[in-house]
Amino acid sequence: MICKKIKIQNFRNIEECEVEFSPRVNLLYGDNAQGKTNLLEAIYYTALGKSFRPAKEAELIRYDSEGALVENIFEDSIREQKLSVQMFGGRAKRIVKHNGVKVDKLSEMMGVFRVVLFCPEHLSLIQGGPDLRRSYMNVALSQLRPAYLRSLQRYNHILKERNALLKTAFDQRAVFEATEPMWSEQLAQEAAYLTIQRYRYIKAVNQQIKLSFKAMMGKYEGGDEIPQLTYAPTLGNDWLTREGLWDDMDKLTEDMAVERYRHLLSAHHDREIATGGTMYGIHRDDIKITLNGRPARLYASQGQQRSLALAMKLAEGWVSAKEFGGEMPVFLFDDVLSELDVHRREYLVSEMTDRQVIMTACDPDAADFGMSGVRHIHVHQGVYHETEV
Repeated sequence: MICKKIKIQNFRNIEECEVEFSPRVNLLYGDNAQGKTNLLEAIYYTALGKSFRPAKEAELIRYDSEGALVENIFEDSIREQKLSVQMFGGRAKRIVKHNGVKVDKLSEMMGVFRVVLFCPEHLSLIQGGPDLRRSYMNVALSQLRPAYLRSLQRYNHILKERNALLKTAFDQRAVFEATEPMWSEQLAQEAAYLTIQRYRYIKAVNQQIKLSFKAMMGKYEGGDEIPQLTYAPTLGNDWLTREGLWDDMDKLTEDMAVERYRHLLSAHHDREIATGGTMYGIHRDDIKITLNGRPARLYASQGQQRSLALAMKLAEGWVSAKEFGGEMPVFLFDDVLSELDVHRREYLVSEMTDRQVIMTACDPDAADFGMSGVRHIHVHQGVYHETEV
């Protein structure tokens, strides 16, 4: 998959631009706050319908502009295609079109154009909180399976309604007891499907992560240690052990998961009312990451943690390609080369030979690791010019 051209109007600090990309490595370079990340953000937006930075949609529109337009012309293994997103200020809805045809739902555009983003925040995948690791699963799976995104959206809506009910339950217990079973049943159904999908995804990325980690660490200290990702749902360790699922979650079926979530959501009402929120479900999932069986966030060195984070993002691309007949997604690297040592940068570069990469850096020589044919694009105040370096 290749992003051939991006056209932008009034997005962030970009008044208007049209940038063409090489099918291999593209380096956006320039001083800070000039628009390098904004361009990556626009590309990412056409893939997932949202920004990877905390922002309301109105904040993506250039100051003093009524709206913004992002048009992505890309090519997959079959044909050239176009995704366009038009955003409006105020309460007006955005307009999304795929090859000129209006798309009504976000899930309908998901997976059409696929990306893997690696930014400095992802270097905290090991050390950071569970929300970052849940996001890792959600972004990857939403692009692989639109049904996952639809289920996740339903889950979040039901969770919001159930939490609102819990907050009023102390004063309106009768209303809570009359309506809670309906919300809990719907939540259990969605949670079961999402749990199975997340487990299968983590199982799929595990082997590739091990290979990438070993290649990155090489002869360095800790290179012989074996990483392991284990999906950790809120089903309960005792229950998983009792059902014979702790060491083999392949046996877990959706029916089993639904029944377990039903029990958890009905058995702890008093505690949930006291805390004012739902205590069990996929919104509290995590990924356990270990090195030789020990928690990586406690025992892995900083270098090992960065290698693991990078391996997780590379594996995301590998699984995506495997699901789509070997066609790699587009890789977006936002100012991560400066965060990696020479050894890991060289490894990253060696992995980029068979896919399109669009990366940002302040230094025009940031990609100087033996790569040929790098397209250098200088960025200054939202204007983009290809240069020779």
